Amino acid sequence: MKTKQDFTAWMKRRLDPIRGLYSPGRARLLLGDTGATYPPATIGMEAFSRPLWALVPFWAGGGSDPEFEAIYRDGLIRGTDPADPEYWGVCGDYDQRFVEMAAIACGLLFAPDKLWEPLTQAQRENLAAWLGQINRRTLPACNWLFFLVLVNAALQKRGMPHDAARTEECLAQLESFYLGGGWYRDGSSDQKDYYISFAFHYYGLLYAAAMEREEPARCALYRERAGLFAQDFIYWFAEDGSALPYGRSLAYRFGQAAFWSAYVFAGLTGFSHGVVKGLLSRHLAWWDEQKMTDRNGVLTIGYAYPNLIMAERYNAPGSPYWGMKTLLLLALPDSHPFWQADPEPLPPLESLHAIEKADLLIRRKNGDVTAYAAGVCERYGHGHVPEKYAKFAYSTRYGFSCARSQLVLHENCPDSMLAFVPDGGDAVFVRLSSKSWRVTGTSVEAEWSPFPGIEVKTVLEPTETGCRRTHTVRTAVACTAYDCGFSVRKFVPGFHAEAGDGFAIAANNDQSCTVRGEGEGCLVGADPNTNVLYPNAEIPAVKLRFAAGEERTVVTVVEMV
Repeated sequence: MKTKQDFTAWMKRRLDPIRGLYSPGRARLLLGDTGATYPPATIGMEAFSRPLWALVPFWAGGGSDPEFEAIYRDGLIRGTDPADPEYWGVCGDYDQRFVEMAAIACGLLFAPDKLWEPLTQAQRENLAAWLGQINRRTLPACNWLFFLVLVNAALQKRGMPHDAARTEECLAQLESFYLGGGWYRDGSSDQKDYYISFAFHYYGLLYAAAMEREEPARCALYRERAGLFAQDFIYWFAEDGSALPYGRSLAYRFGQAAFWSAYVFAGLTGFSHGVVKGLLSRHLAWWDEQKMTDRNGVLTIGYAYPNLIMAERYNAPGSPYWGMKTLLLLALPDSHPFWQADPEPLPPLESLHAIEKADLLIRRKNGDVTAYAAGVCERYGHGHVPEKYAKFAYSTRYGFSCARSQLVLHENCPDSMLAFVPDGGDAVFVRLSSKSWRVTGTSVEAEWSPFPGIEVKTVLEPTETGCRRTHTVRTAVACTAYDCGFSVRKFVPGFHAEAGDGFAIAANNDQSCTVRGEGEGCLVGADPNTNVLYPNAEIPAVKLRFAAGEERTVVTVVEMV
């Protein structure tokens, strides 16, 4: 994709299938029957809001779609009228509707001619009053604070009552999350994921675009930090356009590249327009090749195919439309030099790049990305936390697997993990999080415990062909351990798998993973729909025995092609 028309057409392919799925009053979008941690009325309101992440930039950049414009004016009017049957309701503390207010706020900031000026004074007051609820409620101390900031910026710009003091409190708290080098932490959580890119920096750059006249210093600071972050974040993208499958909220799919759209929207030029356009166009083209919609073209929950196993507790049918944030570049005027630039490949990048603030060591080889992780995460959270943060490696080529259960290996599918099965049971125990860790330019070290009485120190050292793992295991219980490689796709051309003394291999015409080390080679046939990239996979591994009271160091080599 090169022209503005190309990107606009991509947006329409994603949004046209939902046109006929709005409620009679148009204040809700009805996309499916699965649930989340919030009630059905909120699920419909969330789905209504999220397409605005694309439509608002489209309108701000001069685009017109009379049908969607009418839908969203009607929906805003009825959803914020307390006397209307489709009223969105009174919000409570920690309310999901605060998340969805941000897209509406951006509509008031950047496309007021579509969503504000056509409203009567009474309708404007209803909308402002409904949004203003955020100032009287408690929000999680994390990226959510930006929702309050954006809502109040919108109310201020539109001349409506707003809370300047509460806004300043939230901005100060957000400032306390900054770690340096362009990286934030998401509140109290130490884990770093796409929320740093499509939340902290994305909202910060929106704020910088909207409030530069009122707060030039803060807006300049947000731009400066985004520029620093970009120098690391570009390493998360493979040459084919795919991004690293890592962390939570992967159901937002192409939202992985939203930062780059905000980057050019906010005027950053550390990477050329051609580099950014090339990255964005390849990324969206890669997603076009995945099975991310149902047969009617509606986005589904999942990653490279529909998959509820890997979903979080907050993934409702409309949640994937969060990815529309990546269409922010449509706000650029037709005359912007970005539209004249030719898409370029990624710039030269280091083959091995440590991102210490993110607790990752990135390996780039043959156009693919592998991230070696220190296992820094909350032990429990929104679902499948160990699988999304605590594996030894994450790959654009091999993805990762989410466990169906903790029972037996094929349900646990512990790819890129050292999995323990204590004698006398069938439960599988893996790294939940690390107790201590260190990331250098050549290795990742971590100490962790999968089970009471088992202590492990792991050193990961990327090599030219894969990774050398050195585990020092001290165990008070007799157990069997499985040092597992990547999940390799099966039921595809060229698939074969083999295991023997000290080795196991699984391969197909496009992938190959070999595990070599002490012990007996084995193969784990992962349960269907556990890998995020493909529904069927085989995991090569070596099997190790540990006696009660034993301390031993073992070395495993994982090779991949």
